[in-house]
Amino acid sequence: MRIDAHQHFWLFDQERDAWITAAMERIQRNFLPNDISMTLKENGFDGVVAVQASQSLQENRFLLELAQVYKLIKGIVGWVDLRSPEVEQQLAQFADQDLIKGYRHVVEGEEDPDFLHRDEFLRGIAALTEHGYTYDLLIRPWHYESTLKCVAANPQQAFMLDHIAKPPIKTQEFSAWAAFIEKLASFSNVHCKVSGLGTEADWKHWKLDHFTEYLEHVFGCFGKGRLVFGSDWPVCLLAGEYSDSLNIVEHHLRDFSSEELAGFWGDNAVKFYGLK
Repeated sequence: MRIDAHQHFWLFDQERDAWITAAMERIQRNFLPNDISMTLKENGFDGVVAVQASQSLQENRFLLELAQVYKLIKGIVGWVDLRSPEVEQQLAQFADQDLIKGYRHVVEGEEDPDFLHRDEFLRGIAALTEHGYTYDLLIRPWHYESTLKCVAANPQQAFMLDHIAKPPIKTQEFSAWAAFIEKLASFSNVHCKVSGLGTEADWKHWKLDHFTEYLEHVFGCFGKGRLVFGSDWPVCLLAGEYSDSLNIVEHHLRDFSSEELAGFWGDNAVKFYGLK
């Protein structure tokens, strides 16, 4: 099964979605599955993983409602307040929803560098582990150390690193990010989503070779069995078209066997998220 493992859907709300700034005018509108379904079909994709874009329990209900109508949604990465003493009750609200495969917090928006290693957050991660949910890591450089501490403290938790940790492709800085990736990849319970790359580059002037060093490093550190593809649609539209998300990575898959290609384009995501 060919899977785009990172897509967002929303009914645009200017107040709630304040992260979509004036510079992002192209995505200041509604995006629903019927806006991407034909493109997915043209590119041979069988389905997607819908990832939360808003931090509310209502976001889970919204994505579940979409999945009832649009069968291309094969799994959901939702949101609960992992810091809350009521995290178990929040998880219980969705315990019977098999489409919810895991959860995510928008840690990249948190200024606290130790956010991922605070006691209350770690208790939330422990709850995910107990109930068999995955956790998507969405971070910025100031979270590197607490990410490593969080992962080290939770060896039984399945982690997925979103957007290869958002490296500074626009400025072509490499060393700090590369050192972090090497350390993180040493934990076998961490997988990596090759997604969201165009938006970390210069949106208007990126070239394919701007991504080479980053992709080669990720492939070398994680190996081919722990990598999945995600477009980060519609956010990826800020830096081009859907096809650009494919072109950025396809150039670097020439030494993949047919089995490894099947893994990268879907089978690895099916296994990690337990998709059907």
